[in-house]
Amino acid sequence: MKNKKITIKDVAKRSGVSIATVSQILNGNDQKFSPKTVEKVLAAKAELHYEPDYFARRMIMKKSKTIGVLVPDITNPFFSTLVRGIEGVLYRENFVTMLCNADLDTKKETDYLEELSRRGVDGYIIASSAISNRAINETLRKKNFPYIVLDQKKAEGFSDAVLTDDFSGGKMAAEHLKQLEHQKVAVVLPENATENIQTRLIGFQTIYPEAVLIYAKMSKKGGRQAANAVVETDVTAVFAINDELAFGLYLGFAELGKKIPQDYSVIGYDDVDMCEYVTPQLTTIAQPIYELGQTTAGLLLERVERPEKDWEEKTLPVQLVKRFSTAHLK
Repeated sequence: MKNKKITIKDVAKRSGVSIATVSQILNGNDQKFSPKTVEKVLAAKAELHYEPDYFARRMIMKKSKTIGVLVPDITNPFFSTLVRGIEGVLYRENFVTMLCNADLDTKKETDYLEELSRRGVDGYIIASSAISNRAINETLRKKNFPYIVLDQKKAEGFSDAVLTDDFSGGKMAAEHLKQLEHQKVAVVLPENATENIQTRLIGFQTIYPEAVLIYAKMSKKGGRQAANAVVETDVTAVFAINDELAFGLYLGFAELGKKIPQDYSVIGYDDVDMCEYVTPQLTTIAQPIYELGQTTAGLLLERVERPEKDWEEKTLPVQLVKRFSTAHLK
């Protein structure tokens, strides 16, 4: 026979107080009651092994202590580091992270957004650019759900946002290659690039307006395939719009008998851990990825607590990290 689920009613009966008193004490409002009453309720909870029903608790508290986090591709180390930063802050504040990996699939992203809404999460962190502003309007803004967009997508003044300085990052990458006297350069990037990547490209083009653009899927596989297009040009250096593309270029060039940096200088973007583990170590533009996650989570929790406060948009700095994948043009 199945064991009967222990309810708040049982705790009230065991401790000799009302259900309302038990509910208040277990939800953290114990300052209204005497230490003796609080002790009785907590002792009854422990004796009966009572666990709160989170759905019932949500009905009372109007909070689930859960945040939905939507990322486009968890296999990209950028997003796994980002989520660690988010999760660390949420855990410290006793919030649970509900992670949705959309696999760069627009329909999946929109479905997840609606599903998180049905499950009653307290707020949303959207790190995925393919979610349309219309979907955000319909699912989140109309219902006044707290949410925050980061890195991939501009908030357009309708939500908090945390961004990094992509324009400066792109420009830094170009200035580095210019200092090494490269005249002809290529940029490997996806077609229909997200706004942050377009901004990165615009920064780069302030130094190299004639840069050759080579389009590839934003993955290691995409970078590997792009190597074939690079060798068909007369460029001597490549700006990979993220580190994943750069790692793909490493393999692609090796398969074509080309060496980095002897034949091609390569600079990436993000500064994921793997940059130090490839040979030669990758020169890249470092984003403060973990801090980006922490800042985002902190800003969202402020919004959950104070829904009426003014919108905030924070921009974090980036920096050039010189390693060994770029060299002076001989």
